[in-house]
Amino acid sequence: MKQKHQKITMITAYNFAEGRVVAATDIDVILVGDSLGMVVLGYDSTLKVTMEDMISHSAAVRRGAPDKYIIVDMPYMSYHLDSRETRLNASRLVRDGEANAVKLEGGYTSRLNAIREIVDMEIPVCAHIGLTPQSVLKFGGFKVQGKSERAHEEIFRQAKAVEEAGAFMLVLEGIPELLGKEISESLHIPTIGIGAGRYCDGQVLVYHDMLGYSTMQAKFVRQYANLNKSIPEAIMDYSREVREGLFPAREHSYYPID
Repeated sequence: MKQKHQKITMITAYNFAEGRVVAATDIDVILVGDSLGMVVLGYDSTLKVTMEDMISHSAAVRRGAPDKYIIVDMPYMSYHLDSRETRLNASRLVRDGEANAVKLEGGYTSRLNAIREIVDMEIPVCAHIGLTPQSVLKFGGFKVQGKSERAHEEIFRQAKAVEEAGAFMLVLEGIPELLGKEISESLHIPTIGIGAGRYCDGQVLVYHDMLGYSTMQAKFVRQYANLNKSIPEAIMDYSREVREGLFPAREHSYYPID
């Protein structure tokens, strides 16, 4: 698709119902992101998400979207310690979570080694650099990266390095648009942007953010619906009809002749 200049579409999903919804669309890739920690489990970051969380949610999405290409995040501390654990965790996401590929964050030496270890197992790896949520403590919050000349050069270096390490795709998050353009034009592998501007080879958004089903107000998010408004309205309508005796009506009830 990159070679043909066709934009790649990606969206997150975290359970069977969301997987089934996305499966009914022409979205190219589903990302089961560790963002589930924030939008589904209510944590203030992704750092508390476990392997068991990722495996369970990935398998649920697969049941809802049996034919979609699914990438699953490797959660914090699942690829940080040693190569044996990294390999084991990646294999569990593919075997038990039924993922097609895994994603990990960072472009430093230890992350490059992790990419090589996983690719050596013939598991595709999507890399992720720029604003990497698992590094939120280091960054001091969710802040745009690559603004200074030095930071720009470092992120570009990491992009080249993850490609050389064997990553088949690269997520660029929270970086200036022109840096996203420079990286996208320099790599052979496709880039997927989230807050990285218009020139990436594809885009990803969090399911809850783009449907107005979260409190996310980042500049890079466009809301295509407002479920935070429509769902409570529907529930209030239901509550009112129950109290007024309008629901259930006759058509919602069973009779001997049915």
